[in-house]
Amino acid sequence: MATVGTERGARRRRGGRRAGVLLAALLAAGLAAGCTSGGSDDGRGPRESPGATRDGDGHPPVLAVKIDNAPAARPPSGLDAADVVYVEQVEGGLSRLMAVYATRLPESVGPVRSARESDLELLRQFDEPLLAFSGAQSKLLPLIDEAPLTPVDPRSEADAFTRDSGRAAPHNLYLRPDRVLDDPPGKDALTTGFREGPTPSGGTPEEEVTVRFPAARFTFTWSGADRNWKVSMDGSPANTRDGDRLTAATVVVQDVTVRSSGFRDFLGNNTPYTETVGSGKATVLRDGRAYPASWSRPSAEDGTSLTSPDGDPVNVAAGPVWVLLTSAR
Repeated sequence: MATVGTERGARRRRGGRRAGVLLAALLAAGLAAGCTSGGSDDGRGPRESPGATRDGDGHPPVLAVKIDNAPAARPPSGLDAADVVYVEQVEGGLSRLMAVYATRLPESVGPVRSARESDLELLRQFDEPLLAFSGAQSKLLPLIDEAPLTPVDPRSEADAFTRDSGRAAPHNLYLRPDRVLDDPPGKDALTTGFREGPTPSGGTPEEEVTVRFPAARFTFTWSGADRNWKVSMDGSPANTRDGDRLTAATVVVQDVTVRSSGFRDFLGNNTPYTETVGSGKATVLRDGRAYPASWSRPSAEDGTSLTSPDGDPVNVAAGPVWVLLTSAR
């Protein structure tokens, strides 16, 4: 039985975290290449955020990218290469995605959108990850800078982003992962706590499962021929820009607390805060069956364990894992 990401090294002190870069040189290169306007999607001022391609021990970190999931942003790029895709609730009951890359890097990822406070807690499970995002509220930026991660945005890594002239802003910003990360870190960096292994016993046969957010829904349809769950969003098949169907080997529907935060968007809507530390109920979809489970994450530095009603581990299948963080009912 293989265990995905349950081993992790001691966390380094913040002083030795980030490799320095010449911000001015990066900005000049980005302007010369015509990559991006350098602005964030929230219209706030510039900030400094040094990039990094290796951690203090010489190992590359995982790359997490905030991806737009509004209808105008579809189809996405690079989402099919993600090892884990987290689905989070944002303002107005809509959803946004966080894609985590550890085993391979796509040529392009996006559209990239803004970070949220919940992302900082969610990403603490990884050792010094890179977080690529388009911008953030000004009062959230200090929290991002203090978090144990390396922020990557158009202000800090201008030449890593491009704008697609065929799409309207803010749904047109894309990341070039090879410009912030030399190599993917490998499966051991996926310190999610999920265990990869044989199919659990029991479960209920399911051909199709729909997961609803207040203003979004995701449907997973089992394909026995392909041995995966085909993803649909808001009633339509979810494809990449290359026309490939998005799929998941395992789907984790995780009941969590979604509460109000101290942040609001520019329209005055409160930004939901998704609590991913704690415990609760979950449903795990794999191999055409649904398994009742409990999830537990004792602290932000820990991964999330999944156990059956009998206390046995509920394994995930090899391949992409989609985690839907839904409000507990």
